Amino acid sequence: MNPVNLLNHTEISAAQLRMLIRKGEITLGGNKKLKIYGLLSCKSGKRMKAENRVFFKDEQQAIANGFRPCGNCKRNLYKKWIYSVPES
Repeated sequence: MNPVNLLNHTEISAAQLRMLIRKGEITLGGNKKLKIYGLLSCKSGKRMKAENRVFFKDEQQAIANGFRPCGNCKRNLYKKWIYSVPES
């Protein structure tokens, strides 16, 4: 899967964001600087700056863009990811 353009929080209105979430076109959020994705309800994700926040339709889109799972809200996926990364 090729990386796609990310939907930045600062480029969308609150009303548009709510509509996309209701339609299921946005299901996950991510931090574009840290390259971490997680649930929209994650307490860590809610604390990030809007200018760093991006949105994804699904996990495949997040992974295709080089993001890793959040250790807080996606704990099981994070554990699989961390143990699959070779030590440097």
